[in-house]
Amino acid sequence: MSWLTFLYGVLTATCALAGVFFLRYWRLAKDPFFIWFACAFWTFAINWFLLAEDHGVAEHSYYIYGVRLAGFLQILAAILLKNRTRDEGSR
Repeated sequence: MSWLTFLYGVLTATCALAGVFFLRYWRLAKDPFFIWFACAFWTFAINWFLLAEDHGVAEHSYYIYGVRLAGFLQILAAILLKNRTRDEGSR
């Protein structure tokens, strides 16, 4: 096992744990913002896991970028939905 594989494993576990924390906050507040962030961090965990398991792939592979893009789009959706609901409530 190389040090890079070890770091990918640490990043996988950290992103999965961050997703669990956001899930916990969602259960307390029932705000969809937190479930979006939980899913985004779980998507990032999948991204790091794929990098750790496939030793022949580089970070600039199209399917790695696709998974990472999906995570960032989930974060963008969370922010846009949060701002949209705030604007509708003030009218």
